[in-house]
Amino acid sequence: MLLTKEMLATLVMNFFIAFGVMIGGALIGGIGAFLIGKPILMEIDKIAGSLKIWAIVAAIGGSFDAITRIENGLFSGVHEDIYKTLAMLLVAFCGAQSGTILLRWIIGDPV
Repeated sequence: MLLTKEMLATLVMNFFIAFGVMIGGALIGGIGAFLIGKPILMEIDKIAGSLKIWAIVAAIGGSFDAITRIENGLFSGVHEDIYKTLAMLLVAFCGAQSGTILLRWIIGDPV
């Protein structure tokens, strides 16, 4: 796989989109937990756990596009699409995981 400047830019953006979805979603959800009287830190941890898959989907721009690219790679013989999509998924997962780790570090891992 040839790592072009555009592909590298896409990978960096995917990482930070997933990271931002995790941090923003969990912290804003924590504000909501405060407003309704639930324990904030426990809710932030629970939200972070359930947001991870959605952060990955948001980072890659929707699941159907990624599945279509993998299908084209498998059945059309264009393996570069498979490699690019897998790299995008891996980077998005790393961004979501980094966001989760940072949130748990901030809240002190209440579980």
